[in-house]
Amino acid sequence: MALYVKAAEVLDKAEKKQGALKTLVYDSKFENIKPLFALVMETQKFSSVLEEIIESTKLLKQTKMRMNLAKVLVYDLLMGHGLKCGGAWKTMMMKHRTRLQSVLARMKVKQKVSKNEDLLPPSVRQMLGEKLPRYVRVNTLKTTVEDAVDYLKRDGFSYLGQASRMEDLTLKEKYFVMDMHLPELLVFPPKTDFHDHFLYKAGHIILQDKASCLPAYLLNPPPGTHIIDACAAPGNKTSHLAAIMKNKGKLFAYDLDAKRLSTMATLLLRSGVTCQQLGNQDFLKVDPESPQFKDVEYILLDPSCSGSGMVCLGDDASSADQKKVQARLAALASFQLRCLNHGLKFPRLKRLVYSTCSIHSQENEEVVTACLQQNPGFRLVPLLSQWPERGLEPLTQCLRASPAKTGTHGFFVALLEKHNEAGRKKQAAAVQKSDPPVTISEAANEAEKQEPALQKSHPVTISEAGNEKQEPVVQISEQEATPLSPSTCGKRPAASDEESEDKQTPAADQADGTPSKKKRRKRKRKKKKKTTTTTTTTMEMETVG
Repeated sequence: MALYVKAAEVLDKAEKKQGALKTLVYDSKFENIKPLFALVMETQKFSSVLEEIIESTKLLKQTKMRMNLAKVLVYDLLMGHGLKCGGAWKTMMMKHRTRLQSVLARMKVKQKVSKNEDLLPPSVRQMLGEKLPRYVRVNTLKTTVEDAVDYLKRDGFSYLGQASRMEDLTLKEKYFVMDMHLPELLVFPPKTDFHDHFLYKAGHIILQDKASCLPAYLLNPPPGTHIIDACAAPGNKTSHLAAIMKNKGKLFAYDLDAKRLSTMATLLLRSGVTCQQLGNQDFLKVDPESPQFKDVEYILLDPSCSGSGMVCLGDDASSADQKKVQARLAALASFQLRCLNHGLKFPRLKRLVYSTCSIHSQENEEVVTACLQQNPGFRLVPLLSQWPERGLEPLTQCLRASPAKTGTHGFFVALLEKHNEAGRKKQAAAVQKSDPPVTISEAANEAEKQEPALQKSHPVTISEAGNEKQEPVVQISEQEATPLSPSTCGKRPAASDEESEDKQTPAADQADGTPSKKKRRKRKRKKKKKTTTTTTTTMEMETVG
């Protein structure tokens, strides 16, 4: 009975949005994970069908059981391999078996189907019909793609080379190929099991869906950089980032759930990751201005989402309360936008990749659009031009993934990049706030007002001469202009001519000592001095103009 109790607990936590089903299963610390995982996933898949059967037979009222416990028991009784419990629980369920079977049979007759799977909503049936390949990412921290391929070939698998189209990913038996988009990703037939394989246990390969590999691959942080994985657990994307940066640099990984973070630490240890710094903390409370994050240039943000893109879960909106669904999506989108805006606050950030395993535009394109409107200094980077499914208009730079078009789970990826236009806008704003340039006539008028001082200082530029805030004596910096040389003016400055003449006057007086001649020479000097001063003023005005 422990299996059913634990499965019901996992489903209860999933309904409360405490984590993804797979993560909750592995965090449960149940002794036998494999049957627990299978029971939880199958019960979730048939959830709407089981709920209808239970409500029709009024099972909860008669047994006093909780809904999720009743679901896992009814699933194994009617659709699974039979109840794996004994005692009072088995006796009680066997007592109601006939009525439960009758309701299931009537549902099939009513819908004119013969299989249990045909009772599932159309959206779930469509995704189940797409049997996804088994994707295996080679962990380059411990091995190389070539060595992994050689080992698998010796282990009985047949390698067909690199795929070139989607049809090449349809594989049978023990054939495998290299993915056409991600060179470190190997593709095998659906449900190929590697959990007991040496390469998996040794951390040389990681079982990760292709779509889930996209965020780290597209972010592509160089070795030696500082990175943040904002919502990191269970850690597959974290280990992928570490492999891309070759364990060189610093990788901050945060998660609010201590148990998930502990599981993640074990995974990273097995994967050979050494550059990580784990934090049991809400990413929204991480201070972007903290000195330890001053060199963070890349962020991977994969926040909590509806999980509607997961094939095993489906998107059973037909049987759900639409108001509750929309309210939940609105709450998730609000949280995702807060995380995205927070991530863009890190001062040296260059790029941020945002991803969800959701098919809803409310969590994807609408979140990104709102973020770009609030952060004009960032723009979208066009991704993988050869990728078959794009983001919804107008955000076609983004990527979407789906079972039908990409052979993966449903997924969304956007890459945001800080661009130089922000700097140009700041400079333009600074220019608008500065003093406006003055006209030539204003400069000339100012030059006339400051003529005595100008004769004792360097020549000035137009903007300096017209700036009313300048002191009477205007100095010019070397960065703004080069002082005019004598050759620029055509003549030496007037002050120099006067100094030269004064030096010659004593000799002239000594040569001619008569008073009348002295008076004539004195008048000539005064006249010449007046003429020279007028010429100097004209020259200065021409220079300013």
